[in-house]
Amino acid sequence: MTDWTYNDLPVTDEMIEGKKAFVYIIENLTTGKKYVGKKRLQIKRSKKPLKGKKRRRITYAESDWRTYWGSNDLLNEHVKELGEEKFTRKILRLCTNLAESSYWEAHYQFQYGVLLSDDWYNSWISVRVTENHLRSLRGSEE
Repeated sequence: MTDWTYNDLPVTDEMIEGKKAFVYIIENLTTGKKYVGKKRLQIKRSKKPLKGKKRRRITYAESDWRTYWGSNDLLNEHVKELGEEKFTRKILRLCTNLAESSYWEAHYQFQYGVLLSDDWYNSWISVRVTENHLRSLRGSEE
């Protein structure tokens, strides 16, 4: 299993503590083809209300990020064909909320020009982030 790295170090639970998502790049070491995406670290689950109560209970659980290989079908097909050891998975940025991860995913996709070259698995870019989503992050860039 190819582990995730962040700043060239294996990702530890301490590194991701307090973070909600991350932006990543996966590289096919055989072809050099890459993919930029984002992934949630936690998923929200809704449980039935307690007896006599009306509100549903919200809990959080770890997502499948440790074994995740992106949402691109061709990338996943190549991982299956070539083997996980032929790929690297690097976290580009750890994010404190989901809006931040959406912003930075689009930022890196445009920065790298993922739609302008056949060197990328990415085939579309979609983002919807408002100024209000990112207001708390202003001035706190890494």
